[in-house]
Amino acid sequence: MTVFLCPRCGVRITPDLVELPAVPNPPAEEDRDPRTLLAPSTVPRGHYAAEPGRMFRERAFAAPGDPRSSIVIHPEDAPELRSPPDGRSGLGCCGPSGDRGANRACSCGNRVATLVADCLGPYELRLDPVRVFAFDQG
Repeated sequence: MTVFLCPRCGVRITPDLVELPAVPNPPAEEDRDPRTLLAPSTVPRGHYAAEPGRMFRERAFAAPGDPRSSIVIHPEDAPELRSPPDGRSGLGCCGPSGDRGANRACSCGNRVATLVADCLGPYELRLDPVRVFAFDQG
C-alpha cells in the first residue's frame, strides 16, 4: 500500500492506495453520466497507476510539455485538494480540462495535481511525481 504526501507540509493527500500494473483504458463514451456528461473514473477508488509522460491522452491534455510520468488516481481519493487560491484551473466547458498543468493544491497552497474532469475527456486526478512524496507502507 502506498500513500501520497505533500512534501511541503507533510499532510497526507491520499488514503492507502494499491498500485495497478498499468493505467486502465478510459471508459467508453456511452458510459458517461447522462446528466453531468462525466466519464467514470479511469482508475477505480483505492488504486493508482503510473503513466509514462505523454502530452495527449484520449482528447485530454497532460501537463503542457511535461515529459515525466503522472500518477493517476480516482479524484475522490484526494478529497482535501482544492483549486489554488489564484483560481486558475484550466476550465473546459463543463469542468477542469487539465490543459494548463497543476490545478489542485494542498491546504498549504502547494500545487500537487491536475484534475481532468471535463465532459470531453477522462475523469482522473494526476498527481505530479515531482510535487508529491510517495510512502510505501509495505
